[in-house]
Amino acid sequence: MRSIPRRTVLAVTAGVVAAPTVSTATAAAADATTAPSEGRPAVSGLNPVLRTDLLTRVTPRNNWLVTAVAIQYAHRIDLRGGAVPPAAFQVQATVGGRTAARTVTRVYSNASAEVDDRSHPGRPGDHLIVELDPNDSNARAAGTDPLPLDRAYSVRQVADVRTPEGELILRAGPFANRNDDVITPVVDDFAAGSFTDSAGSELDFRLYQPAGFLRNPQTRTRYPLVVTLHGGGEVADNNMTQLTSNRIAVTFAKPERQRRNPAFVLSPQIPLPRPMDGPDGTDWTDPKVQAALIELIDTFVREHSRNVDTDRLYLVGLSSGGRGTYSLLAKRPEVFAAALPTAGWGDAATMDRITHIPIWADHSVDDPVVPYREGRFGNPGTWTLMNALETAGARVSRGEWANDLPKAQFEARSRALLRQARATRSHVLFTSYTAGTTPVSPHLSWAQTYENDVVIDWLFAQSR
Repeated sequence: MRSIPRRTVLAVTAGVVAAPTVSTATAAAADATTAPSEGRPAVSGLNPVLRTDLLTRVTPRNNWLVTAVAIQYAHRIDLRGGAVPPAAFQVQATVGGRTAARTVTRVYSNASAEVDDRSHPGRPGDHLIVELDPNDSNARAAGTDPLPLDRAYSVRQVADVRTPEGELILRAGPFANRNDDVITPVVDDFAAGSFTDSAGSELDFRLYQPAGFLRNPQTRTRYPLVVTLHGGGEVADNNMTQLTSNRIAVTFAKPERQRRNPAFVLSPQIPLPRPMDGPDGTDWTDPKVQAALIELIDTFVREHSRNVDTDRLYLVGLSSGGRGTYSLLAKRPEVFAAALPTAGWGDAATMDRITHIPIWADHSVDDPVVPYREGRFGNPGTWTLMNALETAGARVSRGEWANDLPKAQFEARSRALLRQARATRSHVLFTSYTAGTTPVSPHLSWAQTYENDVVIDWLFAQSR
């Protein structure tokens, strides 16, 4: 199953009510007895609405946001070079029992329910895309769990839309439309599943399967497997926020990355109640959770032995997922080809077991949640672990720079560090982020990690 409808996850929202509005979407769809004609113009601005969908995005720093509304009409919209003023549409969101306006930033026609990121967006089509300001206080699509978003948004056209010549294209009206569904690009391409290990412990997971495999499951093409370990804030029973709270899994499944490096992406989620067994036996190092994780990975590889490249298994984790990464590498040092642990901590005494594994670690110097040197629960942070790796015989290439550099400068620094590593035949790289330069919170050092093509290209170049 390739796409999981948002309504499956957010089905509890059917009773949400905002300010009094009348939805025209259902009636319009019922009256449409034939498929809309792309070439058939609407008359005098009468162009019935067929459906309205929210478009969301998983962002590097602000997590999961509602960034646009896509309105599908019965007939094609051609603005003939004109523009739709943002003031022509009003959008209200009812989230957490509170109704408030969203800020409309730009509106344009499109051939599908997709945001167009170009500076001059849009083309003729049967959709109108109403983009919203991601900085609105009510832009979030999730807290600890996904927010109830089905029919939570109302959209009303309050001014006529005309061509530059004055021809009426879309007529304003008194009725508002509510969103029928929620679309999250990339996330919707992850299938939902669960796994119960031999001891009876269950882990939910999401799985992205490369397009070539889906087209031909009998193919003998072998793909890498990326296993992503979420942070402590995503421990939950929703099988969703391990994808939407941070771009750790999404970055490996986005179309541009899959074109370069098609791969399976396996993203498990730790269930509630939060496991605790000893001062550092939390989350991915909890014995039951870790045993289930190891068995899940082994079982997936065995079941897909025809199509998983066992020489290219990669482990990626942030915060407590970074802690899980160091722990799992030490438990299974013969399995993984490379790892990306961010803002993690671990057991320095086990570093001698993983000196052969390519690792690119990063951490903010001023991280207050997982201190850079001291770590957590008596186990040290990344700086101390890198020292332990050096003591055990690994060459570590180190670099430090600001975590708020523009992408091009950030990647240039990463590229320079990689050149240094290659010159010294080092396969362990360590990036530190200067104090005061990690936006939002010093703990969120991973915001640029998974947007960094130099690092991700490096990861996929590794093989056992």
